[in-house]
Amino acid sequence: MSHVVVIGGGATGLSTAFWLRRAGVAVTVIEKGIVGWEASGRNGGGATHAVSPLFAEEQRLWPMMDDLLGYPTEYQRQRIRIGLSRQQLDLILEGVTIARKQGFTAQELDNKFLRELVPFVSEHAAGGVLLEYGGHANPQRTLQAYAWAVQDHGGTIQQHTTVTGFDQAGGNITAVRTDQGTFGCDAVVMAAGPHTAQLAAKLGIRVPVAAARAEMVVTEPLPLIRFGGADGNGVYGRQTLRGNLAYGGGPHEWIDLPDATTPRAVNSPVMQSVAKRVFELFPKVAHARVIRSWAGVIENTPDGRPILDRLTGPDNLVIASMSSVGFGLSPATGHAVEQLVTQGKCDFADLSQLKLSRFDTLAPDWQEAAGWVPWKSEESAA
Repeated sequence: MSHVVVIGGGATGLSTAFWLRRAGVAVTVIEKGIVGWEASGRNGGGATHAVSPLFAEEQRLWPMMDDLLGYPTEYQRQRIRIGLSRQQLDLILEGVTIARKQGFTAQELDNKFLRELVPFVSEHAAGGVLLEYGGHANPQRTLQAYAWAVQDHGGTIQQHTTVTGFDQAGGNITAVRTDQGTFGCDAVVMAAGPHTAQLAAKLGIRVPVAAARAEMVVTEPLPLIRFGGADGNGVYGRQTLRGNLAYGGGPHEWIDLPDATTPRAVNSPVMQSVAKRVFELFPKVAHARVIRSWAGVIENTPDGRPILDRLTGPDNLVIASMSSVGFGLSPATGHAVEQLVTQGKCDFADLSQLKLSRFDTLAPDWQEAAGWVPWKSEESAA
């Protein structure tokens, strides 16, 4: 393997490029905009995905990433999950059970102990769990760290470059065509988030993903709590090292992909929903001003799980679509995709459940059937 083209400069694509360079493979990252400009640089920064087959590797690698990359990610270990109701708490404990089966530990917190650790949590919370695993990092710093590390290791990052097509021969992709020229290659990694479906279609491949707009709200700085990664009530996020609360969460606003980068007002229904649930969770800081909002575009697969698969036609194509969990899993995902490229399989995790072929019998109208369609007013629909 002499040269790999990675399409997509988000967390998954950059991590893949980093691991490929560590393996001695020449790599070019092609990004239509700026690295980390969509959801990878605009998320809650969580690194706690117990239901993923990559969970153990995620937990092994995150504490090492500052040293591996050579730049700070602001990773902090441990996390508190909060249940405002018994139903929310039971759902959290289901995830804890999965983690415990893999050898990780967690401490259940009653309301009193929870309020000692998170003073501004609701007094009516049902309880919480202190995870002795997981954690969070700064998405902006981490994406920049990935990009710099790729370049430090001799990789190339081509920004403001749009893929227009592919050249094929002998069952393989031989080149990636762009509006900035053609890049010859021995393999391709498609890690283009919601754009993966459109790009794969150029090769006659169906990748079922729906595009959605996710948004984060950021407050003015507040007194620091002991464990900055505290969330619940359907929102995810963290307290920054400066004290800001940075939170986001569904329900998502489904969008048509051509509109994905269209500027929108910051007082969108998504932001209003996020802010409401954050201040239900933390009513004692309801006075805090929201000082900015970030928006990003994410992709979602029909079953909510990633697609990580080296295809057999073309034989040298890997699809890496993370279905909204790309940032936290990125150290492990990049390592896994590097092995899919160089070895044809991942030797530290079973990725069989993440193959694209699981959607072979999916109905063509799956997105409409799920209700994952952009909302349109009566006026705009007329």
